[in-house]
Amino acid sequence: MQVRPIVTTKAAVSTRAETGASSSLGVTTKNSTRLLGLLVALLGLALLALLSIAVGSRHIPLPVVLEAIFAHTPEVDEHFIIGQMRAPRTVAGLAVGSALGLAGALIQALTRNPLADPGILGVNAGAAFFVAGAIALLGVGTISGQLWFAFAGALVVTVAVYLIGSAGRGPADPIRLTLAGVALGAVLSGITTGLVLLDPETFDRMRHWNAGSLVGRDYDLLLPVLPFLAIGVVLAMLVARPLNAIALGEDLAASLGTNIAATRVAVIAAVTLLAGGATAIAGPIGSIGLMIPHIARWIVGPVQPWIFAYTAVLAPMLLIASDVVGRVVLRPGEVPVGIVTAFIGAPVLIVLIRRRRASGL
Repeated sequence: MQVRPIVTTKAAVSTRAETGASSSLGVTTKNSTRLLGLLVALLGLALLALLSIAVGSRHIPLPVVLEAIFAHTPEVDEHFIIGQMRAPRTVAGLAVGSALGLAGALIQALTRNPLADPGILGVNAGAAFFVAGAIALLGVGTISGQLWFAFAGALVVTVAVYLIGSAGRGPADPIRLTLAGVALGAVLSGITTGLVLLDPETFDRMRHWNAGSLVGRDYDLLLPVLPFLAIGVVLAMLVARPLNAIALGEDLAASLGTNIAATRVAVIAAVTLLAGGATAIAGPIGSIGLMIPHIARWIVGPVQPWIFAYTAVLAPMLLIASDVVGRVVLRPGEVPVGIVTAFIGAPVLIVLIRRRRASGL
């Protein structure tokens, strides 16, 4: 048998080098475009934050807003309103929006289910159930006291849904996870409604929280929660690349060195911290965790680190914009932000269902 020598010509080497350089240049250009888009989104978020501080039952001009931020004087009425009411509310919107968006992106990436979010998988219902039980059975009346029960409810339901969805043969199935979340959420929502109706005091305490609202959220409530949300964000960024590998299939991800079990545990912990903390602050706000990861995915493609980065910016933009809309549509009254996001989320959900590629992540 004659062995033919492998001859590599200068032209072939040059062609391969040019192809590799072109591919590298394309990736660099794409990442530069993504970074530019992220910076534009951050600028939009900053402008929306200023709008949130300026708009309300009492309009405050933008120069006064900037003066209150950089040279705060509590004796001035407008500065007092901004410092004690609107700035904490805006910070709460930033924190809650980012947390809900990231929680939705994490669940969608782990389950490979485009219709998954903390609400559909029962996380919000679990937090609400534990809060209602704390109020009705233990007499917990403060939002700061309800915080830990919301965390516990989010953790218990997240773990329960995953265990039910992964029961039987094979790994967790997206359809089973969704069905388990919807069923468990419906049961817990029914029990919560029963507790609320049987105890008028519970109903009075929960009606505003259960609608999803940012009203009255001050720094005393936010500061204990922010460390938990920060840990959740860090965990989300740490599992972004492993989730990229899992999207190719768990067998292939394992062959590439991804620790599947550790990634699942980290995702469950992050979702618990993010969704539980956000629900404890503002109540069960839906749609954000479902919509924003899809918008981010349309912009940057199926690259989880970029999806998470865009989601962390776009989600608070939607929540703050919805909060501003809720303040002006029924002025001097307000529509809770959870109702506004529900009106936005329903048509988006219909569009997602009707898209041919809605089932593929």
